[in-house]
Amino acid sequence: MRILRSLFFLFICSSYCLFGQNTVCFEFSAPPSGPGLNIFTKYIEVFGCGIYAEENVPDEKVLHAAAIFAELLDNDEDGVVDDPALLSALQERQALMPIFTSDGSPGMNTFFDNYDGEGVGAVLWQQEIDPFQPGYWGADASVEEIMHTINSVGHVNIYPEAFSLEPNSSLLSAAMDVARGGQFMSVPNSYPEEAWYHYDDFTCDYQCMAIEYLYWMQVSNMDILNDPQTCSGIANEWEPCSQALLESMDVLGYALITDPQFKLPQNAPDGNYCPNESSLDELDKGSVDPQLVPNPSFEKSVQLFGVGEQIISVELFSIEGRKTYNGIHSRHEEIDLSALNSGTYTYIIKYQDNMDIGRLILH
Repeated sequence: MRILRSLFFLFICSSYCLFGQNTVCFEFSAPPSGPGLNIFTKYIEVFGCGIYAEENVPDEKVLHAAAIFAELLDNDEDGVVDDPALLSALQERQALMPIFTSDGSPGMNTFFDNYDGEGVGAVLWQQEIDPFQPGYWGADASVEEIMHTINSVGHVNIYPEAFSLEPNSSLLSAAMDVARGGQFMSVPNSYPEEAWYHYDDFTCDYQCMAIEYLYWMQVSNMDILNDPQTCSGIANEWEPCSQALLESMDVLGYALITDPQFKLPQNAPDGNYCPNESSLDELDKGSVDPQLVPNPSFEKSVQLFGVGEQIISVELFSIEGRKTYNGIHSRHEEIDLSALNSGTYTYIIKYQDNMDIGRLILH
């Protein structure tokens, strides 16, 4: 419960990692360099965002965090990020999830003494990650902290009218004021009888309360909390511990998080992420006109098409999620990709205000 104050991305993993009963199609690679990042020795890229971990964090826990991150972005696990605007915001702010060996570890202190970016919304400690109980209250904090990161770095910025954390600023703040039985800038001595959200951490300000409230609603809607032990354990803070209770008790909040225009995840992540060939084939059947042609390309040369807007950049990513090409081009320009190996790539064509994302096959 720590908040730090301060489409379509498509790939198939050529290899995958199994641990316990979980299947995760991600690979480790060398961590990128940057202020504060030199303390990490393990790194997985997830849709252009980074999962960073210290050396003593077990591999299976890093993979678990990567799977949860991916499932929350691609909630139906069809290989498609559900909200392109969210993906763009996370990539622009270089969103990351740091995993430390423990609270206050030397590495954690070094990281925050040097990190100067805007992509961190929460952290994880290795002892609070349990791949066998994804999101289970008291056992695995991965869903909570990764959800905090995606919400605070992404949703708050792209949908401020819905998710701004300031008082009187959004649908979220209005719903929370009702859930708390009034508008409180800090934790009151006692909450009104009618309140069902009564967070009592005095270090948590209004904005912190709002991001926690958004988390509670989402996991209740996913029914992650819906068992007698969990409902009893969290009742002092949060009452509607099931989807049915949330829908009946928190009408404003439920309407917000299930509004399809915001594309919030509705399904509980289970720690498995590996889109298969059949799901990709279904995507191909319903895809729009290609933006890079010919596709497939047998000459490793393609021509760029767009929708009449100014094109900012063209990026290609390998099936392992690594950026393999980045260039500035105009419409109808021919792009030489002869330096790339044959295979399947994800392309992102960025315009002034939006982007196209799809798959390119090079032979």
